Amino acid sequence: MFVLLLVAGTVVILAGAFVVAVRLRRRARAVEAQLLERRFGPEYTRVLARRHGDTRTTRRELAGRLDRYGSLAVLPLSSAARERYLAQWRAVQEDFVDSPVRALAAAETLLERLAEERGYPAGLPLEERLAALSVHHARRIQGYRKLHDARRTGGGAAPNAAETEDLRAALLEGRALFDSLLNARATGAGAERGRSSHPGISGGLAAAHRQQPPGTRPGVP
Repeated sequence: MFVLLLVAGTVVILAGAFVVAVRLRRRARAVEAQLLERRFGPEYTRVLARRHGDTRTTRRELAGRLDRYGSLAVLPLSSAARERYLAQWRAVQEDFVDSPVRALAAAETLLERLAEERGYPAGLPLEERLAALSVHHARRIQGYRKLHDARRTGGGAAPNAAETEDLRAALLEGRALFDSLLNARATGAGAERGRSSHPGISGGLAAAHRQQPPGTRPGVP
Protein backbone atom coordinates (compact mmCIF):
# COMPACT_ATOMS: atom_id res chain seq x y z
CA MET A 1 0.00 0.00 0.00
CA PHE A 2 2.80 2.32 0.94
CA VAL A 3 4.53 1.62 -2.38
CA LEU A 4 1.36 2.41 -4.32
CA LEU A 5 0.96 5.69 -2.46
CA LEU A 6 4.60 6.55 -3.15
CA VAL A 7 4.20 5.78 -6.84
CA ALA A 8 0.99 7.79 -7.04
CA GLY A 9 2.62 10.72 -5.26
CA THR A 10 5.58 10.57 -7.63
CA VAL A 11 3.27 10.57 -10.63
CA VAL A 12 1.39 13.59 -9.28
CA ILE A 13 4.63 15.45 -8.67
CA LEU A 14 5.97 14.64 -12.14
CA ALA A 15 2.69 15.64 -13.76
CA GLY A 16 2.71 18.92 -11.88
CA ALA A 17 6.33 19.56 -12.87
CA PHE A 18 5.45 18.83 -16.49
CA VAL A 19 2.56 21.31 -16.41
CA VAL A 20 4.79 23.97 -14.87
CA ALA A 21 7.51 23.32 -17.46
CA VAL A 22 5.00 23.65 -20.31
CA ARG A 23 3.67 26.89 -18.90
CA LEU A 24 7.19 28.28 -18.44
CA ARG A 25 8.10 27.30 -21.99
CA ARG A 26 5.00 28.97 -23.37
CA ARG A 27 5.69 32.09 -21.34
CA ALA A 28 9.29 32.16 -22.56
CA ARG A 29 8.10 31.89 -26.16
CA ALA A 30 5.59 34.66 -25.62
CA VAL A 31 8.26 36.91 -24.12
CA GLU A 32 10.62 36.13 -27.00
CA ALA A 33 7.90 36.95 -29.51
CA GLN A 34 7.21 40.26 -27.76
CA LEU A 35 10.90 41.17 -27.76
CA LEU A 36 11.23 40.30 -31.45
CA GLU A 37 8.08 42.23 -32.31
CA ARG A 38 9.38 45.24 -30.39
CA ARG A 39 12.78 45.10 -32.08
CA PHE A 40 11.62 44.42 -35.64
CA GLY A 41 8.39 46.44 -35.57
CA PRO A 42 6.79 46.50 -39.04
CA GLU A 43 9.26 43.87 -40.23
CA TYR A 44 7.83 41.45 -37.67
CA THR A 45 4.34 42.16 -39.00
CA ARG A 46 5.48 41.63 -42.59
CA VAL A 47 7.16 38.31 -41.83
CA LEU A 48 4.16 37.16 -39.78
CA ALA A 49 1.84 37.90 -42.70
CA ARG A 50 4.17 36.08 -45.11
CA ARG A 51 4.13 33.12 -42.72
CA HIS A 52 0.32 33.18 -42.65
CA GLY A 53 0.16 34.12 -38.98
CA ASP A 54 2.49 31.35 -37.81
CA THR A 55 4.20 32.99 -34.83
CA ARG A 56 6.56 30.07 -34.23
CA THR A 57 7.99 30.19 -37.75
CA THR A 58 8.14 33.98 -37.63
CA ARG A 59 9.98 33.86 -34.34
CA ARG A 60 12.42 31.28 -35.68
CA GLU A 61 13.17 33.32 -38.81
CA LEU A 62 13.79 36.59 -36.99
CA ALA A 63 15.79 34.91 -34.21
CA GLY A 64 17.93 33.40 -36.96
CA ARG A 65 18.62 36.87 -38.34
CA LEU A 66 19.72 38.02 -34.88
CA ASP A 67 22.03 35.01 -34.58
CA ARG A 68 23.66 35.78 -37.92
CA TYR A 69 23.88 39.57 -37.79
CA GLY A 70 23.08 40.75 -34.27
CA SER A 71 26.74 41.08 -33.32
CA LEU A 72 27.74 42.78 -36.57
CA ALA A 73 30.09 45.73 -35.90
CA VAL A 74 29.05 48.91 -37.69
CA LEU A 75 32.16 50.54 -39.13
CA PRO A 76 32.82 54.27 -38.75
CA LEU A 77 32.24 56.57 -41.70
CA SER A 78 34.60 59.47 -42.28
CA SER A 79 33.31 62.99 -42.80
CA ALA A 80 34.64 62.95 -46.36
CA ALA A 81 32.82 59.70 -47.13
CA ARG A 82 29.64 61.05 -45.59
CA GLU A 83 29.75 64.15 -47.75
CA ARG A 84 30.48 62.04 -50.82
CA TYR A 85 27.41 59.88 -50.21
CA LEU A 86 25.23 62.91 -49.62
CA ALA A 87 26.42 64.46 -52.88
CA GLN A 88 25.73 61.21 -54.73
CA TRP A 89 22.21 61.03 -53.29
CA ARG A 90 21.56 64.62 -54.35
CA ALA A 91 22.64 63.64 -57.86
CA VAL A 92 20.17 60.74 -57.75
CA GLN A 93 17.35 63.10 -56.79
CA GLU A 94 18.26 65.50 -59.58
CA ASP A 95 18.38 62.66 -62.11
CA PHE A 96 14.90 61.56 -61.03
CA VAL A 97 13.41 64.45 -63.04
CA ASP A 98 14.87 63.08 -66.28
CA SER A 99 14.67 59.36 -65.60
CA PRO A 100 12.85 58.10 -62.48
CA VAL A 101 13.63 54.43 -63.13
CA ARG A 102 17.31 55.12 -63.70
CA ALA A 103 17.42 57.22 -60.55
CA LEU A 104 15.90 54.40 -58.47
CA ALA A 105 18.43 51.93 -59.85
CA ALA A 106 21.23 54.32 -58.87
CA ALA A 107 19.68 54.81 -55.42
CA GLU A 108 19.57 51.05 -54.83
CA THR A 109 23.21 50.71 -55.88
CA LEU A 110 24.15 53.59 -53.59
CA LEU A 111 22.38 51.96 -50.64
CA GLU A 112 24.23 48.71 -51.32
CA ARG A 113 27.62 50.45 -51.40
CA LEU A 114 26.88 52.42 -48.24
CA ALA A 115 25.76 49.29 -46.39
CA GLU A 116 28.98 47.52 -47.35
CA GLU A 117 31.10 50.47 -46.21
CA ARG A 118 29.28 50.45 -42.85
CA GLY A 119 30.30 46.80 -42.41
CA TYR A 120 27.44 44.74 -43.84
CA PRO A 121 28.58 41.65 -45.79
CA ALA A 122 29.15 42.19 -49.51
CA GLY A 123 27.83 40.01 -52.29
CA LEU A 124 24.78 38.67 -50.46
CA PRO A 125 21.62 37.72 -52.37
CA LEU A 126 18.91 40.36 -52.09
CA GLU A 127 16.80 38.64 -49.43
CA GLU A 128 19.81 37.91 -47.23
CA ARG A 129 21.00 41.50 -47.66
CA LEU A 130 17.58 42.67 -46.48
CA ALA A 131 17.71 40.23 -43.57
CA ALA A 132 21.07 41.63 -42.44
CA LEU A 133 19.90 45.23 -42.68
CA SER A 134 16.62 44.48 -40.92
CA VAL A 135 18.42 43.50 -37.73
CA HIS A 136 19.64 47.08 -37.23
CA HIS A 137 17.31 49.11 -39.47
CA ALA A 138 14.04 47.21 -39.17
CA ARG A 139 11.86 50.33 -39.28
CA ARG A 140 13.53 51.60 -42.47
CA ILE A 141 14.20 48.39 -44.40
CA GLN A 142 10.92 48.66 -46.31
CA GLY A 143 12.51 51.54 -48.22
CA TYR A 144 14.99 49.13 -49.80
CA ARG A 145 12.20 46.80 -50.86
CA LYS A 146 10.19 49.70 -52.27
CA LEU A 147 13.17 50.88 -54.33
CA HIS A 148 13.90 47.41 -55.65
CA ASP A 149 10.29 46.60 -56.53
CA ALA A 150 9.48 50.04 -57.95
CA ARG A 151 12.38 50.14 -60.35
CA ARG A 152 11.40 46.69 -61.66
CA THR A 153 7.73 47.60 -62.17
CA GLY A 154 8.01 51.33 -62.63
CA GLY A 155 6.39 51.66 -66.03
CA GLY A 156 9.47 51.44 -68.21
CA ALA A 157 11.48 54.35 -69.55
CA ALA A 158 8.48 56.71 -69.66
CA PRO A 159 6.20 56.09 -66.64
CA ASN A 160 2.87 57.89 -66.49
CA ALA A 161 2.01 60.41 -63.79
CA ALA A 162 0.64 57.85 -61.32
CA GLU A 163 3.63 55.57 -61.81
CA THR A 164 6.00 58.50 -61.37
CA GLU A 165 4.41 59.34 -58.02
CA ASP A 166 4.83 55.74 -56.90
CA LEU A 167 8.48 55.90 -57.89
CA ARG A 168 8.89 59.18 -56.03
CA ALA A 169 7.37 57.65 -52.89
CA ALA A 170 9.76 54.71 -53.19
CA LEU A 171 12.71 57.07 -53.49
CA LEU A 172 11.60 58.93 -50.35
CA GLU A 173 11.37 55.67 -48.39
CA GLY A 174 14.77 54.67 -49.71
CA ARG A 175 16.11 58.01 -48.46
CA ALA A 176 14.92 57.16 -44.95
CA LEU A 177 17.06 54.00 -44.96
CA PHE A 178 19.93 55.93 -46.54
CA ASP A 179 19.83 58.46 -43.68
CA SER A 180 19.61 55.68 -41.10
CA LEU A 181 22.68 53.96 -42.54
CA LEU A 182 24.54 57.22 -42.94
CA ASN A 183 23.94 58.36 -39.36
CA ALA A 184 24.29 55.04 -37.55
CA ARG A 185 27.10 55.25 -35.00
CA ALA A 186 29.93 52.77 -35.11
CA THR A 187 29.72 49.82 -32.71
CA GLY A 188 32.07 47.14 -31.45
CA ALA A 189 35.46 47.16 -33.13
CA GLY A 190 34.31 50.00 -35.35
CA ALA A 191 33.54 52.15 -32.33
CA GLU A 192 36.98 51.44 -30.87
CA ARG A 193 38.62 52.66 -34.07
CA GLY A 194 36.37 55.70 -34.10
CA ARG A 195 37.22 56.57 -30.48
CA SER A 196 40.95 56.25 -31.16
CA SER A 197 40.64 59.11 -33.64
CA HIS A 198 38.18 61.04 -31.40
CA PRO A 199 39.59 60.64 -27.85
CA GLY A 200 37.25 63.29 -26.46
CA ILE A 201 34.22 61.00 -26.55
CA SER A 202 33.44 59.83 -23.03
CA GLY A 203 33.34 56.15 -22.24
CA GLY A 204 29.94 56.56 -20.60
CA LEU A 205 28.39 58.06 -23.73
CA ALA A 206 29.87 55.32 -25.92
CA ALA A 207 28.65 52.59 -23.57
CA ALA A 208 25.15 54.08 -23.47
CA HIS A 209 24.98 54.16 -27.25
CA ARG A 210 26.13 50.57 -27.61
CA GLN A 211 22.90 49.56 -25.90
CA GLN A 212 20.91 51.00 -28.81
CA PRO A 213 20.52 49.07 -32.09
CA PRO A 214 22.52 50.79 -34.86
CA GLY A 215 20.35 53.07 -36.96
CA THR A 216 18.04 54.11 -34.14
CA ARG A 217 19.75 57.38 -33.38
CA PRO A 218 17.21 59.93 -32.09
CA GLY A 219 16.26 62.50 -34.65
CA VAL A 220 17.08 60.41 -37.73
CA PRO A 221 14.17 60.90 -40.16
